[in-house]
Amino acid sequence: MTLWLDAARVLAGVNVLVLLALGAVWLPAYRRHGARHTLGLLVVGAFLLLENALWLYLYLFHPAFVGWYVESGTEMQVGMMLLCGLELVALAVLAALTWR
Repeated sequence: MTLWLDAARVLAGVNVLVLLALGAVWLPAYRRHGARHTLGLLVVGAFLLLENALWLYLYLFHPAFVGWYVESGTEMQVGMMLLCGLELVALAVLAALTWR
C-alpha cells in the first residue's frame, strides 16, 4: 500500500477511539444533568463516529476504494489523510476541554 493510506487508516482509527472515549464521558454527563449542549456534543460525536467507521471500512475492507486511493495522485492521498488529521486535532481540543 502507500504511506498515506496507512496514515489515513491510523488517523481514522484514533479518531474512533477518541470519539468513543468522549462519548463515554458525555453520555453519563447528559444523563446526570440533561444539558442541551451535552446532548449536542453527543449527537455530533455520534455522526463523526459513523463517519470515521465508514472511513475505516473503506480504507480496510473495500478493495475498489483502496484501488482508487492507491491509483489517485499524491495530492489526493495527502488531502484525504489531512482531513482525518485535522479532525483528530479538533477532537483533541474537545478532549482537552472535556477532561479539564
